[in-house]
Amino acid sequence: MAEKSILILSPFFSPNIGGVESYLDDLCRYLIKQNRKVYVVTYQPLTTRARGLRFEKKGDLEIRRIAWFGHNLFHRLEPYPLLEFLYLTPWLFIHTLIFLIKNSSKIEVMHAQGLNAAFITRYLAPLFKKKAVVSTCAVYHFKKNSLIARIIQRIFLSFHKILSLGEFSRQELIGIGLPENRIKAYALWVNEEIYKPQDKEKSKSEIGLKDKFVVLFVGRFIEIKGVSLLIDIAKQVDTKINFCFIGDNGPLLDALEKAAAVRENIILIKNIRGHQLVPYYQAADILVVPSQYDEAFGKVIIEALFCGTPVIASNRGAIPYILDSSVGVVVEPTLENIKKQIEYFYHNPEALSQLSKNCRPYAEKFFSEKNAEMISKAYD
Repeated sequence: MAEKSILILSPFFSPNIGGVESYLDDLCRYLIKQNRKVYVVTYQPLTTRARGLRFEKKGDLEIRRIAWFGHNLFHRLEPYPLLEFLYLTPWLFIHTLIFLIKNSSKIEVMHAQGLNAAFITRYLAPLFKKKAVVSTCAVYHFKKNSLIARIIQRIFLSFHKILSLGEFSRQELIGIGLPENRIKAYALWVNEEIYKPQDKEKSKSEIGLKDKFVVLFVGRFIEIKGVSLLIDIAKQVDTKINFCFIGDNGPLLDALEKAAAVRENIILIKNIRGHQLVPYYQAADILVVPSQYDEAFGKVIIEALFCGTPVIASNRGAIPYILDSSVGVVVEPTLENIKKQIEYFYHNPEALSQLSKNCRPYAEKFFSEKNAEMISKAYD
């Protein structure tokens, strides 16, 4: 019998693709192992064309996915916070209210993921007398003393526990006036039995990249992820340096398809997600994360590290907190900087090999499943 019943509220959940979705898959898996019953109320995928079951039950996990309009509208609304709030929040609020009316007796803790879910939980948790926990899932760029910062401060102070995704996010919350002692920073983790190293040449052969030097990108095909920048780099370097792009149907997919059609060193892989990524992490010589914005964490980084693959990443957001020089390089994400580092490791395999040897021990030290304990303890 499950020990505690948790309601996870999030606009995003698998089979939608992204760091939040991957983290929530891991969190649900961990909580069920800890003998907890988990309920999820979420939308059908909003940024990909994948579809999940409207109601899905897998043992002690129950998922309710709400149909909603606007494929990829979320990304178009990101510059307009009020419109994005109106797009994501009211319909999720209504369905969460209905769920709680029917199932309140089953729920002990409501766990809100992100700002929209936090707003909903702020009002429904006290109405149904539930303990409330909130997690940040992004960097929000609040302006101190702005109206939105004051609203978020009031909303977050109503929660029993505030969990920030990494120290960078924690400092952002402290900056808008939330008490330092109320915020705990958590880090992500992966399944160490699945994400593990394998001989690179063997891995390359298995996925059709035999004898190739592979630079890997995993993420949404959107501008702020640095996709265009990486395409430009691929056009300028030695064609023996191969760029493998894995992602979803973002707005830059057409540009990638055109580039892959004329450049033999640009490889586009579609419809690969979750654990299907492991062979590509194992085969890659290096992962590049050329983000042009403040990443809240960057889960692909630790997935690559567990598979023994070093990382070149931008110095944005939480990334400098995740990496050090023993396993990768953090740079200002310009074309010249990233191009220079890729070419350096291509011409200096010994240096790359040493970083690769460090990756797995580093990942085990900082990003094991023990990181999930902080979240689980927040429910107590």
